[in-house]
Parts: sequence; C-alpha cells; structure tokens
Amino acid sequence: MQTNLLIKYVVSLLRSCAVRVFAACLLCNVAQAQNDEVPMVVIAHPGTSRDAIPRESLRAIFGMLLHKWPADTPVRVFVLRDDAPEHATFSKTILQVFPHQLRMAWDRQVFSGQGQYPEQLGSTQEILVRVATTPGAMGYVKANEVNQNVRVLRIR
Repeated sequence: MQTNLLIKYVVSLLRSCAVRVFAACLLCNVAQAQNDEVPMVVIAHPGTSRDAIPRESLRAIFGMLLHKWPADTPVRVFVLRDDAPEHATFSKTILQVFPHQLRMAWDRQVFSGQGQYPEQLGSTQEILVRVATTPGAMGYVKANEVNQNVRVLRIR
C-alpha cells in the first residue's frame, strides 16, 4: 500500500517537472524568436550629408519637435501606422520610447497648434520609395530591406 502511494507521488512529481521543463522550453523559444527579429534602421534621403545622428536628435525629429536638418533643409518624417509591429519595434529599440508616448507627443504638437503629424504610410516599401524621392526625408525600415536608394544613419 505504501509502495503504491510512493509510486503515485513520484509519478506526480515527474509530471509536474515535465510540465515545468516544457513551459521553460516554450519561453526560451519565444525569447529566441524575439532576439532573431531583424533590427530596424533609420534611413534618410540619399542627398543627406549626415552619416550619423545622435539619439536625442532622432527622438526630437520623430517627436516632431525638430523640423530642420543642420543645413537648414526641412525634415519630412515618414512612419508606419501605430499598430504596425515595425513601428513598435522602431519606437522601443531605436527611439527607446513606447509607441503610445510617441503618439502623445504628436497629439500635443498638433492640438497645441505648434506642429503636425508625421506622414503615415502603409508599408516599409512605401517608406523606402518616399524617403528615396523626398529631399530631407527620414524614416525607418528593417535592416534587410534597405536598398541603394536611401542612406542608413548610424545612431550615436
């Protein structure tokens, strides 16, 4: 009788451990999948004289607070919709702000009459085309989508 109870207890422990190991493996796979995401890069019109930009300036430009490049060229900002996964990744990893914080900054600028929204496009391919053909333009795409028609800016 005691042997049967002992066996049931051991089997129960083994099942519990197996479930925990399985759950840990799933979590590791999810974390690995997130780490395998293609990084986002900031792109600019090919005529831009800059190769690098400070993160603070980048935040000001995408926050619609800074409207001109150092050479006095107007900046045109192109972004994806708020619900686009690439937009969230860009906001969090490059600008280091949450997408809703970026939206609140835009709303403040627009509602106070001091600024406007960036132009929202439907895809990264549209961003590539618009940045390549619009002097002073800036946007973002996945690193593996960059082509020779745009300049990638290094973030300092």
